[in-house]
Amino acid sequence: MISGKYHFTSESVTEGHPDKLCDQISDGVLDAILEKDSEARVAVETIATTGLVVVAGEVTTKAYVDIQNVVRKVIKEAGYDKLGESGFNYDDCSVLVSLHEQSPDISQGVTANEEGSKEQGAGDQGLMFGYATNETEELMPLPIILSHKLTKKMAELRKNGEIEWMRTDGKAQVTIEYENGKALRADTIVVSTQHSSEVEYAQIVEEIKEKVIQPVCGKWVDEKTNYHINPTGAFIKGGPGADTGLTGRKIIVDTYGGVGSHGGGCFSGKDPSKVDRSASYMARHVAKNIVAAGFADKCEIQIAYAIGVSEPVSVYIDTFGTGKYTEAEIKEAVLKVFDLKPGAIIDYLNLKRPIYRKTAAYGHFGREEAEFTWEKTGRVEDLKKAIGA
Repeated sequence: MISGKYHFTSESVTEGHPDKLCDQISDGVLDAILEKDSEARVAVETIATTGLVVVAGEVTTKAYVDIQNVVRKVIKEAGYDKLGESGFNYDDCSVLVSLHEQSPDISQGVTANEEGSKEQGAGDQGLMFGYATNETEELMPLPIILSHKLTKKMAELRKNGEIEWMRTDGKAQVTIEYENGKALRADTIVVSTQHSSEVEYAQIVEEIKEKVIQPVCGKWVDEKTNYHINPTGAFIKGGPGADTGLTGRKIIVDTYGGVGSHGGGCFSGKDPSKVDRSASYMARHVAKNIVAAGFADKCEIQIAYAIGVSEPVSVYIDTFGTGKYTEAEIKEAVLKVFDLKPGAIIDYLNLKRPIYRKTAAYGHFGREEAEFTWEKTGRVEDLKKAIGA
């Protein structure tokens, strides 16, 4: 744990951010396929730019899905429904689809056989991380939770019409001052939002402070807090019409805001046979239950896999000096309680459902959504029993 005072910053982006729009399209396609075929294999990437969306990747399924319709629905619901406002619109952009079947070389190592004599292997090699900390009730780092709450508040006020000039693209960033690992205050808050051409800059600053920042960050701000609201002045043109978007380019926004480690793989557009997604969810679940059990104030877990192999090649736990037990003792308890094989994770977290588009904006973790099974802390007593607490 770092001693003395220091600052840490995390960011979030709205659902209209071009990269986040692509994440939502990829997960929208995934959900549409899983709704008809829960055994489908999906790895879909999206790129969006001025007047054009391209959906590409590998899909193996028995289902038929109207990809064009899914794409346009996601774009419309993300807020690109007003022709001419952003240079990008759901009903006049071109949608190109280029999908092919998953390689049989991958499939044979991932699919469990019908007789059950072979367990499902990992969809790829890789290392996945999960993290939890008791500094917030969500057991998430404070900077990323506040950043997500700011962007969600922006979306809420745009959708309900309370801020009529606000448009769908936007970002928020929060810098928290810590002392000896404890959050003290919000040092700097940055908010950038797309807006209509008619609104005055002074109105933007006033309403963002009053209606967005104060309700979300009020208890953390003080007279020394720095504010940067639309710091370049104007943000009229946004979204893919101003900045090309791509699936998987906001992986730190998706996870812990830069706290802890990241294995490098994105989540969106991938069915749960891909351990980039399923094992990251499981790692969060394990870390959260460890912290909820009081074993440590902070916990990070790494799980690594080899393609086609069911058992993890390694499991690593770090409590950053906050553990009430040794990492070895915690790991032993974890391996008694949790089955970390890919097939077991999918069944345990019930991941073969069309639940993923909701994850693709405002973070995959720290949200008490009914579908987010990985956020549940129902294994606390099992862990305590396993460790002899």
